[in-house]
Amino acid sequence: MPQLSFHAPIGELTVSEEDGVLVSLDWGWGQDQTQTKLLEQARDQLNSYFDGNRQSFELPLNPAGTPFQNRVWAAMLDIPSGQVQTYGQIAKKIGSAARAVGMACGANPIPIIIPCHRIVAATGLGGYSGDGGLVTKQALLDLEGWQGQS
Repeated sequence: MPQLSFHAPIGELTVSEEDGVLVSLDWGWGQDQTQTKLLEQARDQLNSYFDGNRQSFELPLNPAGTPFQNRVWAAMLDIPSGQVQTYGQIAKKIGSAARAVGMACGANPIPIIIPCHRIVAATGLGGYSGDGGLVTKQALLDLEGWQGQS
């Protein structure tokens, strides 16, 4: 599977593709490095995002997950940059429970691009499974100009 790693303000990131679509974004440096047009586009769009010049991504995605997880991830993609929704709001939108939404957030294989950091608890930030946990989640929300506070 082609992978490309790069340095970002929140640490080293690796994007991976399979069959011409992005399938994962992971923290850390991948062992095998392959530059493809898609992976270079993903890196460039992420760098533009971290520079404050991009609010959304234009990349073909295929996150591996259950039908339920894919519904949650699709709902995340509808949340504009700089805004958040609660686990409960997403749950109500897709006819589920907030706890199940939280579990799907934690299983998101393409964080940042599928913006699970934009899902918060009714009483604060909630959780974040990316490297750095809530510090990273808050940094991403700050980058997007979210005015809320944990």
